[in-house]
Amino acid sequence: MSRPPKHFDRHFKLALLHPKYWLSWLGIALLMLFGLLPSGVRDPLVRRLATLVFWIAKKPIGIAKANLRACFPEKSATEIETLVRENVQNFVLVLFSQGELLVRSKAHLRRRVTLNGFEHVKAAQAMGQPVIFIMPHVWPIDYAGLRLNLELPMVTMAKAHRNGLFNWFSNRLRSRCGGHVYMREAGIRALLAELKRGNSFFYLPDEDLGPDQSVFAPFLGTVKATLPVVGRLAQAGNAQVLPVKIGYDQHRRQFELTVMPAIAPSDMVGKENEALALNKVVEQVILAYPEQYMWFLRVLKTRPEGEASIYS
Repeated sequence: MSRPPKHFDRHFKLALLHPKYWLSWLGIALLMLFGLLPSGVRDPLVRRLATLVFWIAKKPIGIAKANLRACFPEKSATEIETLVRENVQNFVLVLFSQGELLVRSKAHLRRRVTLNGFEHVKAAQAMGQPVIFIMPHVWPIDYAGLRLNLELPMVTMAKAHRNGLFNWFSNRLRSRCGGHVYMREAGIRALLAELKRGNSFFYLPDEDLGPDQSVFAPFLGTVKATLPVVGRLAQAGNAQVLPVKIGYDQHRRQFELTVMPAIAPSDMVGKENEALALNKVVEQVILAYPEQYMWFLRVLKTRPEGEASIYS
């Protein structure tokens, strides 16, 4: 008897109407309302909220500054402060626009996200290979995943929210174009089965998952613990590994999504080589739009033995 797939259930349940979720429903309603607004109206309104967020979110901003000091030791305190403020502004802009991913049409999504470099995907398809898209945690990540999912069948993997309503909302949003969002505990086997069915996979390689099986490799101005699993997955699933970058252009009010050339399989032979190749790709994506990376995450939590935490 086969086990049920371990992907998130996007069906609505009456339990989500429990009073404990009423405040969360209010937040979702607000996001949906902003999602209905034209970006030319929404963006100026939302920018004003960025200053408030900057003064309220002291702990996440402290984490962002620690990450930036470690990754860009050559930057002055003033430059880091400026980058953090730009980062907060982009976070707020993307957050309050995300409702449109559910309430606006797929044609609207195509107009909002300019897709470049898709010839690299077509080249892989011509060879009968699925694609593992590599993208680190950037604020417009859901725009990237859904825009690509309009063009080809895809799956991804995510960590569950503690809030059951937000869990349902975020995974319903991410699977709007037909892709499944797997739970982490689904493991590599579920992803491999998807690749063998011809479905592509959207993978986030920059999360710090602890020292177990991770490898330290150079990353910007420091080193980072990276889990070298993509190379083996690509080999087993006969897939190509294509990095992806995306950024929001506030002047054009459009997202610019670019699929980059494939990582050579030879660059991912051996755990150390793969960690190095993945970190180089993550660097490229971050440096394209450094103000739009999720610097609030503890991406440098695991440090080499004897080295103090940068978040102390």
